[in-house]
Amino acid sequence: MQRVNLSTVSEFVLIGLSDAPEVRFLLFVLFLIIYLATIAGNITILVAMSTDTRLHNPMYFFLGNLSLLDILCPTITVPKMLEALLLDNKVISFTGCMLQLFFLIDVVGTEIFLLAVMAYDRYIAICHPLQYMNIVSLKLCAHLAIGTWVVGFFNSLLHSSLIFTLSFCDSNEVDQYYCDIPPVLALSCSPTYSRELVILVVAGVLGSAAFVVTLISYIYILVAVLYMKSSESRHKAFSTCGSHLTVVCLFYGTTICTYARPSSTYSPHQDRVVSMLYGILTPLLNPIIYSLRNKDVKCALRRLISHIRTLLTR
Repeated sequence: MQRVNLSTVSEFVLIGLSDAPEVRFLLFVLFLIIYLATIAGNITILVAMSTDTRLHNPMYFFLGNLSLLDILCPTITVPKMLEALLLDNKVISFTGCMLQLFFLIDVVGTEIFLLAVMAYDRYIAICHPLQYMNIVSLKLCAHLAIGTWVVGFFNSLLHSSLIFTLSFCDSNEVDQYYCDIPPVLALSCSPTYSRELVILVVAGVLGSAAFVVTLISYIYILVAVLYMKSSESRHKAFSTCGSHLTVVCLFYGTTICTYARPSSTYSPHQDRVVSMLYGILTPLLNPIIYSLRNKDVKCALRRLISHIRTLLTR
């Protein structure tokens, strides 16, 4: 049995966004506002969907799962970043770093698979509308949603175990504002080639499978929409799918740039910008994209706001 190398590093130091106190405070305020807006926006979407029976269908069930993931994703990384910016406390324990990386990969992986499931759901709704309720049953929705979370969990478990059974015996400065695969791998004093290869193959196979499902679904959707005779139907279909496609392009593009490449090409400054796009900006934009482009969600939000106002004026 192969002996596992144990790390001699007990903590890591996260290299923040800036060392200048005045810049750190401005960044703290900016990211705090973005984080609070993200949490508020996604919680509002969840409450609106759970309280409005008109939104109790498969499409909004999956959208609710997406909102939950968009709450978890920044919550894993942003609070520690805010602490570093405000208190200049950049230290994170080895266990804390391991958990942060595990939960981040879990959430990111789950969202990739969920976006593929949502694309399949839109394909059935547009290409087979008369059979939609029979095909996409509540049982299938539950199985698909649970499946995305389970696959995301085991994918993250594999990635995390490959990384944190390496030896870390020299530098402990993570060149990122949170623990992520590329910067942590760069710190290891063990050979990482075989593990990087496994990570790339697993991520490539799973990511490619999700991307292919999404791509094929939208090819069929596009063909079906072009054959629609009613301009109103085409507009409704493009409006519904346009929101999802915008999220898919933004999320897939940024995560592929981060994970689908060897650590030798790791660029700290570039990766910080890219990671902010999928880790901070995308969770903020998702509720805005879906609420502004979706008539049903906008109506549900109006009813929710009206109900809250009624309660406050009593």
